[in-house]
Amino acid sequence: MSEYQYYEFQTVDRRLSDREMLELRSYSTRAHITSSSFANEYSFGSFKGNQDAWMEKYFDAFLYLANWGTHILQLRIPDMALSLEMAKRYCAGNAASVRRRSGYLIFTFVSEEEPTGGWVQGEGRLAALLPIRADLIRGDWRALYLGWLLCAQAGELTNNVQEPPPPPNLGQLSAALLSFAEVLRLDSTLIAVAAAASPSASSETATKEERRAWLASIPPQERDGLLVRVMDGDDARVAGELWAQFTRQRAARSPMRERPPRTVGELLAAARANQEQSRREEARRAADAQARREGEAAAAREKYLDSLSARVPDVWRQIEEFSGARQPKSYDLAAQRLVDLRDLAVRHGDPADFAKQLAALREAHASKRTFCARLAKAGL
Repeated sequence: MSEYQYYEFQTVDRRLSDREMLELRSYSTRAHITSSSFANEYSFGSFKGNQDAWMEKYFDAFLYLANWGTHILQLRIPDMALSLEMAKRYCAGNAASVRRRSGYLIFTFVSEEEPTGGWVQGEGRLAALLPIRADLIRGDWRALYLGWLLCAQAGELTNNVQEPPPPPNLGQLSAALLSFAEVLRLDSTLIAVAAAASPSASSETATKEERRAWLASIPPQERDGLLVRVMDGDDARVAGELWAQFTRQRAARSPMRERPPRTVGELLAAARANQEQSRREEARRAADAQARREGEAAAAREKYLDSLSARVPDVWRQIEEFSGARQPKSYDLAAQRLVDLRDLAVRHGDPADFAKQLAALREAHASKRTFCARLAKAGL
């Protein structure tokens, strides 16, 4: 199997400067580099940069895919959007981890599986995942909970570890979150089990009027300070801070009812039980379908034998012609017709006459070893 690696980095809140683009170019002459991205495929050689350092210095998102089974996704958000303590409740292993650097939280999600031999396609996949970053900034933590499930699925958490609070709407994943689960190869049954305890909540984005009213409630001095920071180019962090505060206060006005937390062992056991139930149901459906096909085939066979009853002498003449043709295909047709006549004789309760005629046919063509072999293969 030839080697394939795909690296893609993306900025969201800023553009790369000309100097930064030259710095990135020094690592690869083949990479596709724009003011917001770096992408390259490697079928030989390897990436010469440091993905963690690049995420700290340049980029907001990173995707890595290798055809030997490694998938990595990293997302960077302003640290005011979420406390590191809360983030670590969800990112609790190697499969999902978080670190704080230079005013940002950098999330890393890793999936390691044996390669399936299928084609690995990286181009365009990071774009489908970028909305998750905006969701995190706005207080939607479903990706973090899925990251915690990834740790559980990977066996990094003991069975008695309790789950962090399931965020709302785990049962209604967005297209970006579905892509997230696919890239990280999260078990859909495990997600469904976890979603059973996830409260439903309105997923509508706050209206402009609601946001405008909230912004108006910020003390003027604090609001002016935020505007100065925007003018100084810190607009992305300001937006993250505002969304974090707005989301927390909005959630406080309509708190969700918390359910008792489940353990890793309970979730995994429930997922296994659901998988077993699904397998049983699939086996039942397959058996029903097979029985239906067999019934239809039997009915068609009976109808065919009905049509054959009035043509028995003609069929014996056909068999004589096929037997004398000295061609393997003709021998097969002869054997097929003989099976039809045998079944018809059994159906009519008179197999002796068929056996007598078959014996005579065998004797007449005993020298034809290929023909006799065809009859034996057909059970005649």
